[in-house]
Amino acid sequence: MSLTQHLVAACTTLVMLTFVVGIRMFHVRIKDMRARRIHPQSVALSLHRSQRLEDSRASDNFNHLFELPVVFYVLCLTAIATNHIPIWLPACAWLFVALRMVHSAIQCTYNKVMHRFPVFLAGCFLVAAMWLAYAISYISA
Repeated sequence: MSLTQHLVAACTTLVMLTFVVGIRMFHVRIKDMRARRIHPQSVALSLHRSQRLEDSRASDNFNHLFELPVVFYVLCLTAIATNHIPIWLPACAWLFVALRMVHSAIQCTYNKVMHRFPVFLAGCFLVAAMWLAYAISYISA
């Protein structure tokens, strides 16, 4: 695979993770609402959902997949659009995707914060380092 194909595959994998977590969120939410006879309109706002629904792990993780990963997607798209893909970028991209998968697995299952937080922090530092290294690489090219 080319460097571009690796970046597209990494982004696609992260998008697929987002869909999987979204399906999990839907399943958990519908099951909870049916079991507790919660009318959909009564949980229309996030404040109401947090008060009425018991399990928000998948929902919280779904939201998290639209936060830090956006910075990652922009970096990958920038690299592809400028046709400047350093040799190290795809490997770092796959590492970031792996960290997000571990983060999602922890948050959607047993959700121990002291296990999840270091994985989140590693992803934050990784994507920040990727951006910094990319900017330096692009400017010096």
